[in-house]
Amino acid sequence: MKKPNKSFPKTVLRTLWILYALISTLLCLSQIDRLFMKDYSAMSEYISLDDSWNISIGGDIWQDISLNDFCFNDIRKGDEVVMRRKLPDSLGASDGALRLHIRHSAVRIYIDDELFYEYGYDRLEQGKMAGSGFQFINFPNECQGRTMTIHLFQTENHAFSRLDSLRIYRWENAFRLLMTENRIALFTGCFLLIFGLVTMIITAVALAFSLKYIRLFCVSLFSLLVGLWTLCYYNIVMVFSIPLYAVSLLEYLSLYLSPLTLLVYMQKDVNRLKQKFLRYCYRTLFTVQTAAVISAVVLHGLDAVHLAEMLPYMQVLIVCDLVYFIFIEIMNLKSSQPFDRLFLAGMLIIGGGVACELVSYCGSRYRGTDPLAFRGAAPVGVVIFIAILICSFYLNLTQKLMQETERNFLLKSAYTDELTQIHNRRYCMEYLHKIKETDNQNYSIICFDLNDLKKANDTYGHARGDILIKSAAEIIRETFSSHGIVARIGGDEFIAVLNTTSSDEIAGLLERFQTGIHRKNEEIPDLNMSIAYGCASPNPKAHNVDLVYQTADNRMYEKKKQMKQQDKTP
Repeated sequence: MKKPNKSFPKTVLRTLWILYALISTLLCLSQIDRLFMKDYSAMSEYISLDDSWNISIGGDIWQDISLNDFCFNDIRKGDEVVMRRKLPDSLGASDGALRLHIRHSAVRIYIDDELFYEYGYDRLEQGKMAGSGFQFINFPNECQGRTMTIHLFQTENHAFSRLDSLRIYRWENAFRLLMTENRIALFTGCFLLIFGLVTMIITAVALAFSLKYIRLFCVSLFSLLVGLWTLCYYNIVMVFSIPLYAVSLLEYLSLYLSPLTLLVYMQKDVNRLKQKFLRYCYRTLFTVQTAAVISAVVLHGLDAVHLAEMLPYMQVLIVCDLVYFIFIEIMNLKSSQPFDRLFLAGMLIIGGGVACELVSYCGSRYRGTDPLAFRGAAPVGVVIFIAILICSFYLNLTQKLMQETERNFLLKSAYTDELTQIHNRRYCMEYLHKIKETDNQNYSIICFDLNDLKKANDTYGHARGDILIKSAAEIIRETFSSHGIVARIGGDEFIAVLNTTSSDEIAGLLERFQTGIHRKNEEIPDLNMSIAYGCASPNPKAHNVDLVYQTADNRMYEKKKQMKQQDKTP
């Protein structure tokens, strides 16, 4: 008859708990999203300035252009874009905020040839990166009916191939709307940043004691970098009034450094395959990635080549890293470990998210169109990846704990007497061998022999004999275990190895031992327990542990003879 699977109810409970956690999380996120979107229709009201533009790029001129439909070949460093249009006679808003998306450009805005706003020309003169992101510009209602001219002087190559929409929002709604439109990136970026920072601090302390936490440290650092990149890339940190060039610097540094953390994480998986070619590829990728990051930082610091110009090359490296990671995990599937499969699934999800971001970014930058409407694919993929890594770490840790528990159980079984649950002969012999190897002279050995065990077995049965053995073991353990080790080395033979040679201390323990025997005989009717013992300590003539043991054993047998003779005496 097939035995019932006892682990089945536990599996069902775990599955139900996971489903409950997932459903609760989704419901909570949906409520938060609803709060963000509560006043979206009123909050998102704006005045559009997308139509009726006259635009010149180099020697080319376009008349009456709508920014929504206008695309051009991506411009190069040093090119200037001039945009001019007449503002509506009534803007319909007072003290609004003009949302301008700057993409690595120095900007000047004129109202009727009067300079109204300027950004980036001071950094342009110093050869520094201007940065990229949203700027909210105070746009008073007095500008209505006047001519606005925007000069964009390009500071980097291939920064954009279309002009972003120009809109005027109410000041109280400007930043809130930015957060709402990028709420997925906001949630995921904050989660990754906080999770990475907290976990990194904890694992950094743990690394001081053991290097086995290095992979968890890499995961936390990767999470921190991706979270920082997300908040910068989607302009969420703009609410803290951080300058555009500082935001762009953080964005590029976090993006370029993040693959290095995964490369360190992957080293164990690469070594597990034991293939020279894959190890060579790993070293090559790691060296190239490290050299590229160092070169990019140095060149940027010298203002020779800015981090933004290195982006296409770093994107190629990131794609190569992802392909290599996925290949390594597919190769590691032969190990048939569940956490390897989970990690592969996470790498595929992250690869898909990064692919979506690359398609969206390249389409927007080089072709002027964004083929994907979903924003935040990469950070969402990383959140899922982090969740999978946590599950993977949990499974790995659980497996190791089970193996450790099983190993400890086997060790305990190998060194424990089954009946009395004290140490057995094997443990005792190894303990005495350690004393012999260390030439320890501060110990004493007491040998014990339980009298009349055979008589008890023959007269009352083995169950009675077992009670006698367990009672003797209990008394010996209670008396001597706190001063050394005790063990059962035979059917009715026991031993205690004490960490002392003091005759007074040993005499006191033996007195307690006799009192314990008397108490046990009173507790259990007709037990009649009697134990012979012999004690010996090292001395100049017998300092070897084997001789000490033999001396104690001989004295025990002498004591046993004396006790038998006393029992025969009427």
